[in-house]
Amino acid sequence: MTARGRLRLEGVELFADLPPGQLEWLRSVTGERTLRDGEVLFRDGDPAGHFYVLLDGELVVTKVVDGREELLTRHTTCPGPADGHDGKPPAAHRFTGELALLTEGRYVATAVAAGRTVVLACPKEAFFRMLMRCPSVARVLLPVLAWRITASELQARNRATVAGLGTLAAGLAHELNNPAAAVARSAHDLGPAVDRLAGTAQTWGGAAGPRERQILAEAVREIARILPPPDPDPVAVADAEDLLEEWAAEQGAVRPAPLASALAERGLHTHWLAGRLADVDPGLLPAALDQLSAVLEAQTLTAQLESAAPRISALVTATRDYANLDRAPRQQFSLTDGLEATLTMLRPKLTRVRVVRDYAPDLPAVTGYPTELNQVWTNLIDNAVDAMDRQGTLTLRTCLQGTCLTVDIGDTGHGIPAGVLPRIFEPFYTTKDVGKGTGLGLHLSHQIVTQRHGGSITARSAPGSTWMTVRIPVRRGE
Repeated sequence: MTARGRLRLEGVELFADLPPGQLEWLRSVTGERTLRDGEVLFRDGDPAGHFYVLLDGELVVTKVVDGREELLTRHTTCPGPADGHDGKPPAAHRFTGELALLTEGRYVATAVAAGRTVVLACPKEAFFRMLMRCPSVARVLLPVLAWRITASELQARNRATVAGLGTLAAGLAHELNNPAAAVARSAHDLGPAVDRLAGTAQTWGGAAGPRERQILAEAVREIARILPPPDPDPVAVADAEDLLEEWAAEQGAVRPAPLASALAERGLHTHWLAGRLADVDPGLLPAALDQLSAVLEAQTLTAQLESAAPRISALVTATRDYANLDRAPRQQFSLTDGLEATLTMLRPKLTRVRVVRDYAPDLPAVTGYPTELNQVWTNLIDNAVDAMDRQGTLTLRTCLQGTCLTVDIGDTGHGIPAGVLPRIFEPFYTTKDVGKGTGLGLHLSHQIVTQRHGGSITARSAPGSTWMTVRIPVRRGE
């Protein structure tokens, strides 16, 4: 250790109160390391082996989240006024790596030198001996550690909020696509259909007498009363449609396809149509078929518009329920409604997943923060789907147990190893690949359930059967 290094070490706040003997011991178990500009000190996911003290220069700390590199913080020996805008203590600039050592895990971010940078590297064993031998170091380190955990949780909450908004937007866009496309298609086709209806009505009205007009009107009313079968056979419907279109074309119909499609969807066949129009003069039959085709086409397009509007309204309602817009933050609400709203928002990820709902009837409402619990459901369901590689069986179960509502979320994925299961709610602990998890998702879910709602969240797992159980008190004391 050079004289310059000796002075640098004594000028660090972390070691300011160390007596000479402890400083000498610290120098004997640590070593300086000089980094070039852009050189990596440690990487996200590396096993934690050292505690680092910044002696000179600057470190940039980043993390890859969902494929994007995010700047977490900067450590510098010359902090400016803006470097403490987020409440960062001055001492927090001068050391890093302690969190990974204390959790006996891996580094949770990547630290890179910005310009020439000098650090003091303290091996893992020496770090723990330092905490025991040097109480003054712990007095500086622990408040910084508490701030870092709080700041990390805040960043994770903000990231979860952004991710939740992304999930909300993606789910809403995906679900709105079909009814919106139906509206656009029907609106585009309705104008020409109305023009055709006006033309056929003029032709039919000018040629047909009262008796023929009555026959056709009765056929239209009868068709309107017939509902499509609940489980039609697609092959049978296609065959009936082909036969109807062929027969109508043989009778002289100009546009037999809409007529055949509308009748076949209702389970009607050629003999039904021929029987209803048997008393129409053969010379008027083409006009009758064209008029009937135009009427049914216009009715079909109108029905499509009418059915799309409630679907869009239902999606808007589900979005509102998921986000709990324009409502008091603490309120009475249904857990089942929150689960259903979450499933709606996550539907694009559930295309190959079988969802089993086992909801107990007449469950009481709970009092709490529905938006936060919806984020819990999103996290648990999203993890379950990922564990199944997006295919398998997802089970949602609710029931009343004593004074608590219980929500069980189960999946048929690969399971959580027994050695990992006790740690899944710890902050910064993750089993996901580097860049795909912060290790705070389940930790924040645990906090929302336990601290915000006075409940509990537990897990049990075996290959092919993993269950997350959330218990929420029905009436928590104010």
